[in-house]
Amino acid sequence: MQTDALGLPSALAEVDTKDIHETSAMIFLKDRRTESANGHVPRLERLIQACLENPELKINLVPVTILWGRAPDKEESLFRLLMADEWESPSKAKQLFNIGVMGRDTFVRFSEPKDLQVLINEAKAQSPDRITPTITARLQGYLDKQRTSIVGPDLSDKRNVAGAILSSPEVMRAIEKQAAETGKPIAAVKAEAQGYLSEIASNYSHSVVRFFDHFLTWLWTRLYDGVEVRHFERVRALAPDYQIVYVPCHRSHVDYLLLSYVIYKRGLRIPHVAAGENLNIPVLGDLLRSGGGFFMRRSFKGNALYSTVFKEYVHSLMQRQAPIEYFIEGGRSRTGRLLPPKLGMLAMTVNSYLREPAKPVAFIPTYISYERIMEGATYVGELKGKPKESENLLGLLKTARKIERIFGTVHLAFGDPLYLTDFMAKFNVNPTDASDDNVKNTHAMVQNLGVKVMQNINKAAVVNPVSLLALALLSTPNAALDEAQCLEQIRLYQHIAQALPYDADTHVTDMTPRQILDYGVQLKLIERTPHILGDMIRVADKQAPLLSYFRNNILHVFIIASFLAALVQRNGRIHRDRLDGITELLYPFLQSELFLKMALRNIADHVHQVLNLLIEQGVIVDLGQGVVGSPEGNSQAYQKLIVLASPAQQSLERYFMALTLLSKQGSERLTTEQVVNLCYVVGQRVSVLHADDLPDMFDKALFTSFIDTLVRVGYVSIDTDTNLLSFDERIDRIAEFAKFVLQPDVMQVLTHTASLSDDELSLAMASMEKKRKFGRG
Repeated sequence: MQTDALGLPSALAEVDTKDIHETSAMIFLKDRRTESANGHVPRLERLIQACLENPELKINLVPVTILWGRAPDKEESLFRLLMADEWESPSKAKQLFNIGVMGRDTFVRFSEPKDLQVLINEAKAQSPDRITPTITARLQGYLDKQRTSIVGPDLSDKRNVAGAILSSPEVMRAIEKQAAETGKPIAAVKAEAQGYLSEIASNYSHSVVRFFDHFLTWLWTRLYDGVEVRHFERVRALAPDYQIVYVPCHRSHVDYLLLSYVIYKRGLRIPHVAAGENLNIPVLGDLLRSGGGFFMRRSFKGNALYSTVFKEYVHSLMQRQAPIEYFIEGGRSRTGRLLPPKLGMLAMTVNSYLREPAKPVAFIPTYISYERIMEGATYVGELKGKPKESENLLGLLKTARKIERIFGTVHLAFGDPLYLTDFMAKFNVNPTDASDDNVKNTHAMVQNLGVKVMQNINKAAVVNPVSLLALALLSTPNAALDEAQCLEQIRLYQHIAQALPYDADTHVTDMTPRQILDYGVQLKLIERTPHILGDMIRVADKQAPLLSYFRNNILHVFIIASFLAALVQRNGRIHRDRLDGITELLYPFLQSELFLKMALRNIADHVHQVLNLLIEQGVIVDLGQGVVGSPEGNSQAYQKLIVLASPAQQSLERYFMALTLLSKQGSERLTTEQVVNLCYVVGQRVSVLHADDLPDMFDKALFTSFIDTLVRVGYVSIDTDTNLLSFDERIDRIAEFAKFVLQPDVMQVLTHTASLSDDELSLAMASMEKKRKFGRG
């Protein structure tokens, strides 16, 4: 029995003491066979009476939740899924079925013991004439709370939920407003709202969830070597008392199913997941909807009624305390970097709580990484300008079925939770204050919360073997290294990540460098080429653009070390003060691009720590008098420096593409779109120059993010009438630092492109617009 496993007295044993004489230690709160005429449970009444007569008597009541057919770590037949426990009281036939067929497949959870004397004292204070009913209700509340955390809130009556949403004051006002504006009858507009709700709402079914359990167990076993999960205990501890909002990064369509699967297998209620309308297709859409998915359009613009219905649906989920999940990036990252957060769903969550607080809200940033990704080739094509393909999950699984290569291990880590009440206190947000100042504070809070979510996702990063291989090999001109050098480079990366951990949550693979190489060969990502002077390790054919995705997953962990290596390698020798100055100038852009957790005010100390570590490893040399430099040019240490410098070099090249272009063209000459498009063209050229075909150099999202950061930090402003970018001489001063950062060949390309005449600019813009119209740009 479960009591034996936990070291508790048997629930079936007789209880016989001076004050208590009971045939067993079990109390059923809902048992029509034994309850008294007043609806009370006789055994509980007797125990309460014994405690009232003897205040020294110590009795602990242990709430126990038993769910038939809800054992998340066991497999079941599809037929038995239909008989699993939900909220409805089972019929006698179902009870017999549960005992006879599912008796070995139950889920039992013991809560913390409750001191009956304490419960009695609390009941006396609350309602002295109703001690037994008060305690019974309290105990039932404990059980309901535990059941809610396992199977979720009672959502069995979907019609009541829909009716409550459509009759809410907010939706009714939106219906009346649209009817007045369009001249349609109220009934017609309400029917339209009903249609929107049907399009949006989930239709949760425990049976379908259990079906997914079987199917996904089979699928993961077929596709992956395993799913490694970290820090789930955080979620388990918070689930009973907090409104849980999962905010994962978005790498693949597989994310939708993976996170829910992991949560379910660990015994918690799967979240309601916000999914894009592109997945709301026949059969698949119904399955996802039954698994807790709800659907949203990409844009609410121009449809106030739809927007109101959707917000009210989210509010209903919050009020029913259903866990929620949404991908804060909005869409899947095509580069492996985190995308800037889309704040719409975050704002809806916050506003729902401010409007009508229920449980306190805990956001769970969640890091997901793969070692192979199904959509990889599609992502690379889109970055190179191919039209975005209309993808869906069925197409993805069909593709996966055709791929014979293994996909390695999936890594999922639950980051440090963020508590909404903490942010409300920090930004002085008052739920009852409708003033303009409070609205501004709320807006600022949501923006800050979005950034913190991204930073905490990155803090939970997993430095997996594929990412380390990509980081080492893609930093060489031909994506190849001598095997001994490759092993040393991987060892250096592991030492950096372990000696100066990015964060306590960051995990570094415990594979040895040799095991990492063998693993890469096994995954067919790299090849070993025998040679008389020593084997060479190279990236397998056509894998370099795909591997850049996995390198970018962990770039933030090594970016400061890479940045310092790039500055030292480019200059040969450089004073520490100049390193500090350049770092302080450029760190805001690195921080914005990679969602680095370190504040600018603390970066100088961190730079000194990293620099000293690199000196200790022999990658950088301390020349004395505050000057550091490169090792000897033909040394192994210098080769390590070059490889270490490469990732940051590519980021810096992108920055100075935009800065040099702005500086040469002048203020109020270009719009953001024009700068991004020109940088895209230059990036393609630089990528050819490097002969690496890596998509990072022509990712428009990265250039757009850089311009946004220039605006945010005050270097650039945008004219509201013309959309032209205006700036002062500070841009010129920053652009001058390019000579300390970029290689001469790259500088030449940038200088030439940045100095285009007006006619050449117009021609380039016209050419790009033509390509865009024909779906090639």
